[in-house]
Amino acid sequence: MQNSRVYNFAAGPSTLPLPVLERAAAEMTNYGGSGMSVMEMSHRSKVYENIFNAAQDKLRAALRIPDGYRILFLQGGATLQFAAVALNLIGKTGKADYAITGNFSNNAYKEGKKYGQCRIAASSADRDHVYIPTQDQLDIDPEASYFHYCANNTVYGTEWKYIPDTGSVTLVSDMSSDILSRPVDVSRFGIIYAGAQKNMACAGVTVVIVREDILEGCLPITPAIIDYKLQISKNSMYNTPPAYNVYILGLVLDWLAELGGIEEMEKIKSKRAAMLYECIDDSRMFIGRADKEARSDMNVTFHTDSEELDAKFVSEATQAGFVNLKGYRTLGGMRVSIYNAMPMEGVEKLVDFMRAFEKNN
Repeated sequence: MQNSRVYNFAAGPSTLPLPVLERAAAEMTNYGGSGMSVMEMSHRSKVYENIFNAAQDKLRAALRIPDGYRILFLQGGATLQFAAVALNLIGKTGKADYAITGNFSNNAYKEGKKYGQCRIAASSADRDHVYIPTQDQLDIDPEASYFHYCANNTVYGTEWKYIPDTGSVTLVSDMSSDILSRPVDVSRFGIIYAGAQKNMACAGVTVVIVREDILEGCLPITPAIIDYKLQISKNSMYNTPPAYNVYILGLVLDWLAELGGIEEMEKIKSKRAAMLYECIDDSRMFIGRADKEARSDMNVTFHTDSEELDAKFVSEATQAGFVNLKGYRTLGGMRVSIYNAMPMEGVEKLVDFMRAFEKNN
């Protein structure tokens, strides 16, 4: 273990970069000579305003977000955005399309149905979400106000390897679990949203990237707190924002820039995932869950042929310092979440443990 820290493979909240934690600790009681913690600052103060705006600028640079898009730092997690997206957009035609490829995309669909006519335009439920539908399997209604999909499925361990072509229909994506791990052409999207607790910061802030010119279908019943136009006009400060979490996001973005940016992160995350999948594919004990062409680089799901052996693996791994490897409660098996902050060493040592466990069992 690194400095007596465990290797935390949780699906979220996830591990944070050690340099970020150390810098936050050093600034905990006195940020920048202010004599106080960021936790204690007024969100209206000049010093905090600089932290907040700098985090927006760093994110814009990291993702190369074009002009015409605004960045919001909101609360309520991605789950609140399931309602916010529908409330802000569905009024255009009263219709929306969803791709169901896992737990959270299904939750988004169920939430959207409360506010308009929502349709399943693609689904992988027929094979228990082990694959991602191809472009030609997407049945998109040209009258839909938007098409929604979840880019990475943390529960099932699958990831969209392409950006859907939706024609003139606004594209919306939940990128909570793979944002900042690979380059993305933001200009293809109307809205990208992400809970920060996997790749961006600690739990509590939700990033919403929205193209301003699509905000024409907001329903009158939309609560002020999730009215995108209102939040844009107030620079996400209609109410007190998740102030400390935004500060941590800024530190994570500094760390990412020092690493070489998203392009360098993509190389690292691909190498980590390949190492784990190679171990699983070479094994006669471990069985990968997702189809190879749909495998997630963020959440590696697998199992053995017995629940008892799965439980033994998780237990012994925990004792060895590899924590939070138990699969989602309805699926069982194992899940290794390898978000941006997981050091390569953690995956290398886990692979060594997996091979030793197989040999001994």
